[in-house]
Amino acid sequence: MTAPDFLDEPPRCATATDYDMKHLKLYVRLLDAEADGADWREAVAILFGIDPHDDPERARHVHESHLLRARWMTEHGYRDLLRKGQH
Repeated sequence: MTAPDFLDEPPRCATATDYDMKHLKLYVRLLDAEADGADWREAVAILFGIDPHDDPERARHVHESHLLRARWMTEHGYRDLLRKGQH
């Protein structure tokens, strides 16, 4: 299963965006893959449907930028999720 309608780089914003909300499951799967020690090439192929052999620079960028955003969500963005849940 690949991420629906993903950008090559998630938006950089100080708050969680609609893009982040739409891709929460993807972020969790990226974090899980990292925690399990999965090879980034396997993760990007499975989660994004990008063949890292055909386009290694794009594959690496997509993986790294989304993993960074996933980490950001665990450190900062989750607060926005909590605020939205209180309304």
